[in-house]
Amino acid sequence: MPAERRIYLLSPRAHDPETIAVAFAKTSRSPKSFDEIASELSATASAEFHEKWVVGYGHASVAEHAVLHLALENVSRLAIECIESNRLASYTEKSTRYQTWAQDGYHVPVELSSGSSGKLYTATCDALFAAYEQVLPPLRLAITEQHPRRTEESSTRYEARIRSMYVDVARYLLPASALANVGMTANARVFEGAIRKMLSHPLAEVQEIGEEVKTVALRETPTLVKYAAPSQFMIDTRADLQLRARTLAGTPRPADWLTLTDYEKDAETKVLAASLYAFGEMPFAQAVEVIVQANPAQRAEIAAAALARMDRFDNPLRELEHASYAFDCTIDQGAYFEIKRHRLMTQTPQALTAALGFATPRLLADANVLAIYNTAMTAAASCYSTLVGDHPHAAAYVVPNGFNRRFMMVLNLRQAFHLCELRSAPNAHFAVRRMAGRMHEMISAVHPLLAGFMRWTDRPAWQSIESDYFTSTC
Repeated sequence: MPAERRIYLLSPRAHDPETIAVAFAKTSRSPKSFDEIASELSATASAEFHEKWVVGYGHASVAEHAVLHLALENVSRLAIECIESNRLASYTEKSTRYQTWAQDGYHVPVELSSGSSGKLYTATCDALFAAYEQVLPPLRLAITEQHPRRTEESSTRYEARIRSMYVDVARYLLPASALANVGMTANARVFEGAIRKMLSHPLAEVQEIGEEVKTVALRETPTLVKYAAPSQFMIDTRADLQLRARTLAGTPRPADWLTLTDYEKDAETKVLAASLYAFGEMPFAQAVEVIVQANPAQRAEIAAAALARMDRFDNPLRELEHASYAFDCTIDQGAYFEIKRHRLMTQTPQALTAALGFATPRLLADANVLAIYNTAMTAAASCYSTLVGDHPHAAAYVVPNGFNRRFMMVLNLRQAFHLCELRSAPNAHFAVRRMAGRMHEMISAVHPLLAGFMRWTDRPAWQSIESDYFTSTC
């Protein structure tokens, strides 16, 4: 008689993370149940196992079963970029859309903590935060005039409805030094890599965070992150390429803020062929030939069979991953901070600078605070220009969310479905809605059959979003 099915938790309340990792690892060679294996293990035995197999023999996948939940508080948003650059982790951070910042809510890096540079830096940050506090009430008033309270709406519900509308604009003044909290959940293998990356970072704050993360993680996974150390490869490679890039080229402003730089022209054929291949028995070359020989109506029928039944909560078939796109993008830093959360795509960001100009939301003019905004942003740009020569990395702390950031995205069509649909929704930030709308337009232009199945009902054109929400974007 076959053994009875069992599905249960190995609870971290009963076992430490390293013991759970060993219990899962041993199942490949032990006939015992997971809970039996775990009950026989001690912290010492688990450490010995990891020293031999994970450290000694390089079986690092074992460390993926040890999961940690890390709380990081009062770290700069510039540091958060490094923290959240690890693809296989989960993050939740303090939102600039729904929370406001105190006057002293910014980080002072050791690189800029003294001398004339330090005085200029703190004075500029103080001015940015003062401008932030100054524009909030007028922005709120302008929103109440444009979106009055409904008759049946309580004051609490009304404030919840309009809050992001005006905070979304005020956040353009917040510099990268603004302090935030972020929760991170990842396995020990990811944490080991994250710590190495932080310890190799050019900013002192990030290096210090890396040391603290390692200290905290060692309490739960004393073996699995023990050997995390700075990577000379990362340090030297970054320095070499930065020198070469700055020698060979400057920082010209882009001719267009979004460019589709590369895509597979036969991607629709590949996706449709892969859809047949996944559910059939023919070789892929034969599936491609079937699609090539099909007429437009037949291709449309196959596409509909693969995608037309999706409900709002359904994910597209993985076969859409056979189509990929590369975008060169320049959008404001606040919008980039939301796009960077889409970590399954490949993102290549350039450093945050003040060289690409800044966006100006239209609500600032409606609220009669445009002069306050322009003065603060101009002062921030001037401060950055003064600091960047001696402090090429730390100068970015003073750059506000409104300044533009250039980065490249390479993503497949399945990821594009998710990004475009999610970030074009009415509750998304208007800068990201503009970007998602134009991405959809560009993908539709080259692959109209497949892009036609994006859930795009009642989405306004990106041009109208740009016109409605910005007076300028650079």
